[in-house]
Amino acid sequence: MAEKKRKKQSLLNGALILFIASAFAEIVGVLYKIPLTDIIGAVGRGYTGTAYNIYIPIYNIAMSGLPVAISKLVSESAANGNFKDVKKIFKVAFRLFFVIGAVGTAVLFALAYPYAKSIDSIQSLPSILMIAPAVFFCSLMSTYRGYYSGLRNQNPHAISQMVEVLGKVAFGLSLSYLVQKIAMQEFSAGNPVFGVVCKTKEEAISAMTPYAAAASIFGVTMGAVCSLIYLVIRDKIAGDKITKEEIASSPEPRNSKQLRKLLISIAVPVVVSSIVMNISNLIDSWSIQFRLQSAINSNLGVIENMFSSAISNEAAMSLTELKSYIYGAYEIALDFRNLVPSVMTSLGLSAIPVLSEAWAMKNKRTITSSIESVTRTNMIISLPAGIGMAVLARPILDLVYGVRPSNAISSPVMAYYGLFTFIMAFGTPVINMLQGIGRQDIPMKTVSAAAIVKVAVNFILVGIPSINIYGAIIGTFLFYFISLSLNLYYLIKITNVKMNLFSVFIKPLFCSLICGASAWGFNGLLSDYIPSFGEGRRFSTSSVSCIVAILISIVIYALALLFTKAIAKEDLEMLPGGKKLSPVLERHNLLG
Repeated sequence: MAEKKRKKQSLLNGALILFIASAFAEIVGVLYKIPLTDIIGAVGRGYTGTAYNIYIPIYNIAMSGLPVAISKLVSESAANGNFKDVKKIFKVAFRLFFVIGAVGTAVLFALAYPYAKSIDSIQSLPSILMIAPAVFFCSLMSTYRGYYSGLRNQNPHAISQMVEVLGKVAFGLSLSYLVQKIAMQEFSAGNPVFGVVCKTKEEAISAMTPYAAAASIFGVTMGAVCSLIYLVIRDKIAGDKITKEEIASSPEPRNSKQLRKLLISIAVPVVVSSIVMNISNLIDSWSIQFRLQSAINSNLGVIENMFSSAISNEAAMSLTELKSYIYGAYEIALDFRNLVPSVMTSLGLSAIPVLSEAWAMKNKRTITSSIESVTRTNMIISLPAGIGMAVLARPILDLVYGVRPSNAISSPVMAYYGLFTFIMAFGTPVINMLQGIGRQDIPMKTVSAAAIVKVAVNFILVGIPSINIYGAIIGTFLFYFISLSLNLYYLIKITNVKMNLFSVFIKPLFCSLICGASAWGFNGLLSDYIPSFGEGRRFSTSSVSCIVAILISIVIYALALLFTKAIAKEDLEMLPGGKKLSPVLERHNLLG
């Protein structure tokens, strides 16, 4: 029986699969944080945020370069028919990732106590220790994802991503709830709560929160374990669909030492830029909390007056707890800030193998269409999403997390970030496209320059009591704006691609402004006309008007895209079923 031929996914087809998986993961992640925030509160979110802030840099440093290198090398080797190289690249990469993952986990364990101590948040130590093993399991998981991405099959990556988030939610919620339940039982029985004698329920909650937060974040580690198990089983059963004929006709592979050197040579610039960005983020995270504490200590009255509506109903907090509370509210807003950029990374990941293959074959047409498609798709999705977040920040937060005092801090942060979401969302795909054409050295330089600006601006502004946590927004904006502008300039210059600016930027912006105006207008109108109910609760007049306004604005936006011909025919035809839909829309003159 003949072996089934391997199918290659188009750029947007692969991106769509990853987009759906990423959207699923992000939506489940946000929904997961609703009951989680109810269990651990804003202070607990501050502890988990601190753990993430040290975990993410080490995670990214450990895994930023090699998945890109694997995907690029595999796609180039497959395009040239070197399938023995393709097989060997995976074996070499797996061994490298095993070592890197183990080292990353060890480093995180070693840094846990000094980092928590340095920001005066020793309560976050259990959370850091619980997330540390995730670096090792994610490293091995990324070997499989990079390999199949290079073969232009994004299905294993997408499914494993969904398995990962479901594992995180299942373990994270059940374990944090269990810790909370045990702690409250111990308090009710008059016993110490995690070694602390508590006289009031508030004291018991304070003693319990660091451990409930740690239990929730252990779900990240268990999610990575579940995802890795799926990928190993899937690889054993389904395989990579490289046929015996393809292997037989392939030239002899390069030796392991050559491939290892090649992987490292591609990975090093990516890793260096990731090190710069993530160490700057780590310094930034530390400095934001350090400078926020300085602002509180230097002028508590200004902070209390600025956030009076957010802290007036809260129990008396120490200065350190106030810092964690404000920082936790900031972290809650970041759930939404990171939502669209995280989903849009699917575009960049899908572009790497397509552009690598096109660049290797000197296919100018595919290079141009790929860059235009990635840019236009990013604008079409990220612009309306960001504007919608900006105009509906408070209603969305009240809907998702319930009406809580900390939303008064989170909503302005979310609104400001929403206004430049499209810049943040486009940053990684542009970097990925530069990596696809072999210029991974450029982001290393541009990110370094932008990171220096960000750290300096945040350090200065966050320490000013009248600005405090909002200074971090300005520094973040400058970082993304500088790095994106420089990276996009070099991408266009090197590829000599001349993009249709009206089609790629102006049309999506016009339609997005209509979408944002619709969301804002209908939310206001519906709030006035829907009978008042559930005031102060998650399900209320405000939540209904917010949901309906979002749905109406989505329909209006879709119509605006069609009537302005903002969707390109070639983009639509790259999507599943697009070739059938394209003639219908073209007959009505609705495609660009």
